[in-house]
Amino acid sequence: MTAMLEVRGLQSGYDGSTVLAGVDLDVAHGQVVALLGRNGVGKSTLVNTVMGLVRPTRGSVVIDGQEMAGKRPDAIARLGVGFVPQGRRVFAPLTVAEHLAVAEKAGRKGDWDRTRVLDLLPRLGERLGNRGDQLSGGEQQMLAIARALLINPRLMLLDEPSDGLAPAVVHQVGEVVHELCATGMSVLIVEQDLRLAFSVADRVVVLEKGSVRLDTTLEDFRSDPGRARSLLGVA
Repeated sequence: MTAMLEVRGLQSGYDGSTVLAGVDLDVAHGQVVALLGRNGVGKSTLVNTVMGLVRPTRGSVVIDGQEMAGKRPDAIARLGVGFVPQGRRVFAPLTVAEHLAVAEKAGRKGDWDRTRVLDLLPRLGERLGNRGDQLSGGEQQMLAIARALLINPRLMLLDEPSDGLAPAVVHQVGEVVHELCATGMSVLIVEQDLRLAFSVADRVVVLEKGSVRLDTTLEDFRSDPGRARSLLGVA
């Protein structure tokens, strides 16, 4: 498979500090890559740098053949990159319908319109008049996914989509990711919930101290539980 996302030698950080120390990573067309690692190793920094929210100090971010390192987030979104940030970042005073309208206005032309998004996430259709601060955590997460889909992405970045959610909602998130994969979308998912990560991923990339420690297939990663426990610090 050819790469939808190619990251090479990527370095970035905050306020002069280095968090990513030369990351190489690929996400092929139609592939789901789970980005794993202990807390503080740079997983969110990586997706934020790919999305243009953190400027790299060195390295390359090629998206569908175009160099995008250091470009603005709106330019990266227009190229077809959807982003579901950690914490969801829903605007409290805006209704669900208003969130969707903003996303539609900013989006590219494509198959993901409001009707299709609400077919995939029907609970949102029941809550169109509700403000962001009137939604449950699960509903806010579905709204964050809906906003990202309405830009008609070819690559979706998901940062800790299970964070703070009940198990039933986490399962629903997994089903949504499966649906996106069935459309041929590429997905890079940062996740601490290994059950969710393992249920959707084709490949696993493990970060350690700002660098890639392991890049392998899901089957290979799961074949060595001791290695997985050592890398991730889980019991």
